[in-house]
Amino acid sequence: MVTEPAIETVTIDAVLSALADPVRLTFVRALDAAGDWTCGSDVLRETGVTIGKSTLSHHIKVLRDAGLIRTRVDGVRRLVTLRYDEVEGRFPGLLAMLR
Repeated sequence: MVTEPAIETVTIDAVLSALADPVRLTFVRALDAAGDWTCGSDVLRETGVTIGKSTLSHHIKVLRDAGLIRTRVDGVRRLVTLRYDEVEGRFPGLLAMLR
């Protein structure tokens, strides 16, 4: 099981730091567009960004630790989704500005 921080413990500093990386920002925008649970590599493939599996894993971990995404294990795959409503509740308007 993969866990993420409780939304009330998430700081704006952590969120902005995670979003400062162009690949992670692209990833979050693509997840927002996907709208539901999806494989991380599939999300990036649609954007044209090409990175290795270990680099993708690192980016997903940073985003999860910052409270922006949730990860679910599905067999051998890791599916991710944006914690849109929770983040929007904590930092109103932040994710809408990224669209």
